[in-house]
Amino acid sequence: MIDQKIKPDQLAGSLVIVGANHRSSTMLLRDRLFISENALPSFYNRLREAGFSEAIIFSTTDITEIIIAAPAHSPAATAAEVVKLLSAHAGESRSEIEGQTYTLNGPEAIKHLFAVAAALDSLVIGDTQLLGQLRSAHRHARSNNMASAFLDNLIAAAHQAAERVSIETEIDQRPVSIAAAAVQVARDLHGDLARSTGLLIGAGEMGEMLASSMRSAGLGNLIVTHPSDQRADTLGQHLNCHIGAFEDLAQLLTQADIVLTSMNTRRFVLDAESLKAATKARRRKPIFVIDTGVPGDVDPAVEALEDVFLYTLDDLERVTREGRASRAQEAETAWQIIGDEAANFDSSQSAEAGDPVQTGSPDDIESLRRAALDEAGGDAEKATRLLLDRLNDLPKNSRDT
Repeated sequence: MIDQKIKPDQLAGSLVIVGANHRSSTMLLRDRLFISENALPSFYNRLREAGFSEAIIFSTTDITEIIIAAPAHSPAATAAEVVKLLSAHAGESRSEIEGQTYTLNGPEAIKHLFAVAAALDSLVIGDTQLLGQLRSAHRHARSNNMASAFLDNLIAAAHQAAERVSIETEIDQRPVSIAAAAVQVARDLHGDLARSTGLLIGAGEMGEMLASSMRSAGLGNLIVTHPSDQRADTLGQHLNCHIGAFEDLAQLLTQADIVLTSMNTRRFVLDAESLKAATKARRRKPIFVIDTGVPGDVDPAVEALEDVFLYTLDDLERVTREGRASRAQEAETAWQIIGDEAANFDSSQSAEAGDPVQTGSPDDIESLRRAALDEAGGDAEKATRLLLDRLNDLPKNSRDT
């Protein structure tokens, strides 16, 4: 069990993150690691039982991270305890969890978290949903009595870093990959993807990659189908989603807001007649069709249909071209901002031995204000009460500064 007693001057270097993302793990494992809102109290209790008193559980469809304030001298022991808990939660062996997770600590962990908040290290670069999800995770930590001054300040600083990246760069405005372009078009057409259903027809690599990207971007439901039941089963396992019978394709199309084709058979799997019937059954609710087949899986005549939006890989490539042209400079600027903000936070937390917020300086008070706003969920009156309470907790000589 980890020793709960953390010396005040250790806090800045005590951050440990154990996580799994799209780079480190399979989607199947990430689905098993996902910690739902209903499961948060139970997992926080397990963290407490393991000896941790400050932690944030950040878990989405594409990333699960346990963010721990733990003694600076024990990142390995901290990671081992967290891996044990994740193993029990996911029903996987510890070796499997260790093989598909990463552990970061100290300044490296701070910089990583800021990059996550700014969506610089996500499957869809610049995905603004991540910052909101991180702030929500922080609110849950506070409601479970697992976040105090250090983690409050950390999330506030991460928010500030993400805002700077958003304001000072255009990295979140220009998709730089085919996957990002597909997600952007899908959101432009359907809004919140959590309320959308996707249908993947075929088992080509590009189709599977785009389906995975849609899931990571929050797609609510995904169905896969293939003329071969065995290949459909394999694909369903890889993507951890529902399987539809290929002979029911006409019915499946009526459910689909987004259709990905990846058959590569030199025959059209979708034609204008089948999609026209589907939109009629859907009462003209639009369908976004992405044809990844080479040659194409979708009859070009489909483009004439008013409620079907057909994109090929060439179309998506055109969407990304402008983004790629400016990506290098924008990314360099964004990472410099993250590095500066992380270094500033690290030095500010190390400046005083004691509570991370003791100086009463404008920067410290701003951190408290942001943390209070996050916790209050936008309720100005509640945020004001929280801020006043925390200002009253500062030493008197700090308030007189």
